[in-house]
Amino acid sequence: MMTLAVRDSTTMLRRQLRHMSRNLSTMLMLLAVPIIFLLLFVYVLGSTLGDGLGGGSGGRGAYVNYVTPGILLITMAGAVQATAIAVAMDMTEGIIARFRTMAIARVSVLTGHVWGSVLQTLCQLAVVLGVALLVGFRPQATAIEWLAAVGVLTATTFALVWLAVAMGLATKSVEAASNLPMLLLLLPFFGSGFVPTDSLPVGLRWFAEYQPFTPIMETLRGLLLGTPIGTSAALALGWCAVIALAGYGWAKRLYNRDRTR
Repeated sequence: MMTLAVRDSTTMLRRQLRHMSRNLSTMLMLLAVPIIFLLLFVYVLGSTLGDGLGGGSGGRGAYVNYVTPGILLITMAGAVQATAIAVAMDMTEGIIARFRTMAIARVSVLTGHVWGSVLQTLCQLAVVLGVALLVGFRPQATAIEWLAAVGVLTATTFALVWLAVAMGLATKSVEAASNLPMLLLLLPFFGSGFVPTDSLPVGLRWFAEYQPFTPIMETLRGLLLGTPIGTSAALALGWCAVIALAGYGWAKRLYNRDRTR
C-alpha cells in the first residue's frame, strides 16, 4: 500500500511540475513581488532605516542584511498563494472528481501539490537570495549554519504549503483562493521583517513578538548573520509543526468530504 501511494504521489508530482513548466509567467510574477520589495526597501529606505539599526552608522549595508530574512518569508507567502489557486482550480474544473473514480491513492493528489509547490518555492527562494547577494547581502554563516538555514526554510515552506492546500480546498472559487493567502503576506510587515519589534508601539509590538513569522525570521538572521537566536529556533520549529499539522488535518478533512462545486 505504501509503495502504491509513493508511486501515485510521484506521478502527481510530475503532473504538477509539468503544469509549472507551462506557466512560467506565473512564477515570474511571484518572483517579481519580493524582488521589488527588496529593491524598494534597500535602495529607497535602506540608508535611513539602516542608520536606525546601527545607531547612526548602519546604512544601506546593515539594512539589506537585516531585511533579507523578511523578504524570504514574503517570497514563501507569495509562492503558496499559487498553491491555493492550483488546488482551487483542480476542485472547480472537476479533475479531482475524476481522480476519485480512479484506482489511485487518495493522498497522492494532495501530496503531488505539496511537493511540487515545495520544490517551486525553494527555487524561488534561491533566486531571491541571489538577488539579495547582488545588492549587498553579506551572510557570515558556516556550511553547517547554511544547512540549518535551508532546513528552516524548507520546514517553513512545507508548513505554509499545507496551509495553502487547505485554503484552496476551503474556498469556493479560484478568485477567493487567490485572496485568502494574501493574509500571510502581511505577517512579515507586522513582525520583525523590516524593523526590530522593540521599535513598534506596545500593542503592535506584542503581536509582532508572538506571531509565527517573527521567530522564523530571527532564526534565519541568527544562522546567516551570527546574531543571537535564543529561543527563536525552538519557537520557529514549533510554529512550523503546528501550522503543518493544522494545514494537513484541515486539508484532509475537506478533501475527504464529498462535495461538488
